[in-house]
Amino acid sequence: MKKILITGMSGLIGGILRSHLESLGGYDLTALNRRPVDGVRTIQADIGDLEAIRPAIEGQDVVVHLAAHVASEPMEDVVRGNLAGTWNVYEAARQAGVKRVIFASSGDTIRGVDHDPPYSQIIAGDYEAVSRWEWPKVTKELVRPGTIYGASKVWGEVLGRVYSADYGLSVLCVRIGACPAENRPRSTREVAAWLSHRDVADILHRCIEAPDDLLYDIFFAVSNNKWNYRDIEHARRVLGYIPQDSAEDFR
Repeated sequence: MKKILITGMSGLIGGILRSHLESLGGYDLTALNRRPVDGVRTIQADIGDLEAIRPAIEGQDVVVHLAAHVASEPMEDVVRGNLAGTWNVYEAARQAGVKRVIFASSGDTIRGVDHDPPYSQIIAGDYEAVSRWEWPKVTKELVRPGTIYGASKVWGEVLGRVYSADYGLSVLCVRIGACPAENRPRSTREVAAWLSHRDVADILHRCIEAPDDLLYDIFFAVSNNKWNYRDIEHARRVLGYIPQDSAEDFR
């Protein structure tokens, strides 16, 4: 059985991924979490403490790093959790001989484009104005965070490239879209950026099972939304990711 560690399993996406992997079978799951997770082996530790998280990462095949602090939290928490914490995960994985880290990045890494037309019209739901444009999809090469949280996720992406290039650790970064607990878009912005529970589980699973020689990449993850402006064709070509859900079903 492939051994998978999920950091932040008690969160929404961690729970979604756990349920999906359990339904498939063939995975030995461990949680690295600040509080116990019922029904699964849990190592309780602060992600900002390298020594404390080592026991969770040793012996794992893949680490899915979902744990993070949002930008609304105190800056010292973002530094400890998102900056130092992500370095700790990569470093512990390197030392333990883990094959792959899947880093939960965010669409906030490019959220700065929301201020520019035609993306600003899409965000506002001014679809009549947008229809006069042929808007280019934002690709993985663009880095333009719109929040401190997004900037911290850029750090995780570029740090992952260092660990991939220098140490041969496979690092796959997934720029996760808007994935609310309600499993439906809640705003005009989410009509473009929505990611369903089924689709987020699918792309993360595809990253887990991607070929070993895929050492580094970045993928946008949104559902098959009519007004999507993020490039998911790259994820289709490399991972075979074809989202099954669409925000249009709720409009």
